[in-house]
Amino acid sequence: MSEADRIFKPTADMIVKAGCIIRAGGLVAFPTETVYGLGADATSESAVASIFAAKERPSFNPLIVHVPDMETARKLVEFTEQGEKLAHAFWPGALTLVLPRKKDSGLSLLVSAGLDTVAIRMPNHPIATELLKASGKPIAAPSANRSGQISPTQASHVAQSLPGKVDMILDGGPCAVGLESTVVDACGQQVGFLRPGGISVEELEQIVGPLIFPDDAPDAPKSPGMLTSHYAPTLPMRLNVNEIEDGEILLGFGPDCEKATLNLSPSGNLNEAAANLFAMMRELDRDGFTRMAVSPIPQDGLGLAINDRLKRAAAPR
Repeated sequence: MSEADRIFKPTADMIVKAGCIIRAGGLVAFPTETVYGLGADATSESAVASIFAAKERPSFNPLIVHVPDMETARKLVEFTEQGEKLAHAFWPGALTLVLPRKKDSGLSLLVSAGLDTVAIRMPNHPIATELLKASGKPIAAPSANRSGQISPTQASHVAQSLPGKVDMILDGGPCAVGLESTVVDACGQQVGFLRPGGISVEELEQIVGPLIFPDDAPDAPKSPGMLTSHYAPTLPMRLNVNEIEDGEILLGFGPDCEKATLNLSPSGNLNEAAANLFAMMRELDRDGFTRMAVSPIPQDGLGLAINDRLKRAAAPR
C-alpha cells in the first residue's frame, strides 16, 4: 500500500473505522487545531509503545492524552483549582495541562514516562473530537512525525515522515494554529510554564497570575517538547539572520526580506507565521544548500513559541 492510499477523507464511515483501529491497538494520524497527532489507545501499554517505536521517540519524553470532554478528563486526572480555571478558560483548545494522575485512571504507564502526572488536553477540532468519541478511548497523541523532525501540519507531511508506520491518516486539511499546544504544570497553587505553544504567556497570566519558568532542557522533562534538540530539519540552522551567507537558504519574516525563498509572514503577522512555520521549514529542508537561515522573529505573543521551536531545531545534534 502506498502512503497516499493510507490517507482518507474524514467521512463518518472512515472515522468509525479509525475508531476501530484505535480500539484494536493501531495507529491513526488525525488533525487537531495545532498539528497532526499520531494517535493510539492511551490505556494500552502495547499501543502506546507502538507510538514510541514509530516515532523513534525517547522513552523519557511524555505523551499528551487527548479527551473529548471534561467528564472523560475527570476520570483520568485530579483537577486542581488552577487546573479548573485554565480548563474553563481554554478548553477545548491549544492548552495541555499537566495534572496528577488518578490511581484508577487505567492509563498506560508509558504515557507519563514514569511520572505520577498526566499531560492532558481537549482538542478544538471536529475530526479529533469525533475520532475520540468513535474510539471510546482517551488517545495518546504526540505530533505525527519521526521524533526530532519537523511537526506535520498537513496529512501529506505525516505520510512523508512516517512511511509505512501509520494504519490510517485522516486528512482534515492544514492545521489552523500550526504550533503544538502550550503545556503548563497545573499541579500546584502557582502554574509552571513548561512549553510555549498556541496559547501565549500573556493569555495564561490573565487567568492564573504570574507563571513559574523552569530551567531550560531539564534532564527529566515533565512534558513533551522540552528536549533541547527537537523539531530539527536535516539542514543546520542559523537564527536571527539579517544577511545570508553563501550556500544558505533563507526563511524570512516581515516586509524587508527580498532574499527570502519563503516568508513566514510578509506582513509581520505572528499568527500567520506560526501557522506557516513547520510547513515552510519542511519545504526549505532541501538538497543543494549548506544551511537554513532564519530572519529575526519578535519575542512577544506567539513569537515566543516560534523562537522556542527554532532554537530547538537549531540546537547541536
